[in-house]
Amino acid sequence: MIQDLGGRSIAQLSALLQSGALDPRDLTGWTLQRIRNHDDQAIFTMVLPERAMREAEASARRIAAGRPLGLLDGIPVAWKDLFAISGVPTTAGSVVLKDAPAAQDDAAVVTALGHAGMVSVGRVNMSEFAFSGLGINPHYGTPRNPRSPQVDRLPGGSSSGSGAAVAADLVPVSIGTDTGGSIRIPATFNGIVGYKATRGRYSMRGVFPLAKSLDSLGPLCRSVQDAVWVDAAMRGLPAPEIRRGSLEGLSIVVPTTVVFDGAEDGVVSAFEAAIGRLQRAGAQVRRQSFQAFERIFETMERHGPLVTAEAYALHRGRLEGPQAAMMDRRVVARARFGQKISLSDYIATLDAREALIAEIAKSVGPNELIAYPTVAHVAPPTAPLLDDDALFVDTNARTLRNTSIGNFLDWCGVSLPCGTGEAGMPVGLLLSAQPHHDAHLLSMALGAEAVVRAD
Repeated sequence: MIQDLGGRSIAQLSALLQSGALDPRDLTGWTLQRIRNHDDQAIFTMVLPERAMREAEASARRIAAGRPLGLLDGIPVAWKDLFAISGVPTTAGSVVLKDAPAAQDDAAVVTALGHAGMVSVGRVNMSEFAFSGLGINPHYGTPRNPRSPQVDRLPGGSSSGSGAAVAADLVPVSIGTDTGGSIRIPATFNGIVGYKATRGRYSMRGVFPLAKSLDSLGPLCRSVQDAVWVDAAMRGLPAPEIRRGSLEGLSIVVPTTVVFDGAEDGVVSAFEAAIGRLQRAGAQVRRQSFQAFERIFETMERHGPLVTAEAYALHRGRLEGPQAAMMDRRVVARARFGQKISLSDYIATLDAREALIAEIAKSVGPNELIAYPTVAHVAPPTAPLLDDDALFVDTNARTLRNTSIGNFLDWCGVSLPCGTGEAGMPVGLLLSAQPHHDAHLLSMALGAEAVVRAD
């Protein structure tokens, strides 16, 4: 059985664990061995074998006694290096924090998944301080995209290790954060599922921030069902309450503004083919221009991005002191732009954001979903971006463009693999819903996944 565990979803592993066909200790040991032996040691920044085996032992005892904590008991999970883990420092992908005091307690969502019986096996790599959509990290190495064995391609960021860990079959799920696309981008680049919850759906206690007005959390995993199960546990529910929705009569809006600008032909083809399949399955699709999308970027151009202003405020001491020399030069350069954003500019952006959210809500029905390509291009090769800072800045902006719309509007979103584009690399279809419509989004994504994937 151990030899056949690769590629299994949480649901598949859970069935084996709950039936007694698989021992949590064996699953955890197999997971730890795969992590140790994997040829890309840049995926994990910290492995927690003692903790993992202790939690697996407790899970095995519960299951043997017929008292499992739920569907997730014994399932391994990895954490982006932003989540506090008791007894170790939270380094946030930076060497600046490697000697920081150890966390006294687990982050709230780490505790929540522990109460569901999940086994924390370690922490995974990320863009330094979560401030890039590409996943490059000069300190701990840049994880390779497992979907491109011949040419090193970007894993996507900032949850780079989370996307690569799941795509490489090292863990069935990793928990990431998303401020401008940091869950959905690595999900699409690596051909897996990524769910960004509405901001505030989960506790942020113990999560190292980037921009609190935009930060949200969610799982990267192999299926929407897995995301639904993890979502319930992160909210402290004993069992998932979201059920598969019907596509019959579902209204999907495809924007015609901004999101297809400069899109690769292969991305557009894969997206349109998936939309066609959804229509044949009963969904109603309409196209609509959203001038509000253009005004989002005009607002950021005029007043400065929220993420830059808040990142500068958070890291000001580091950026103005000797620690800046220890940080990724590209992170430093981008964050320092926040110094130019005045308080009046920041407030003007918040006011514009509130108005644009209200405007969109009037033109999109509460139960309608918005669909467009998660990223307008597939994962590009890594090497050209390592030394060309101008190319890095341009690629980072293009990569974050589509997903950042959802963060600005406070949407929830699920990125689903929908085919392949250039070089046979994965393409993602992003389904989004208005704030706090997560249950409807996940329900419809459950119904849409098989149709969208068509693999």
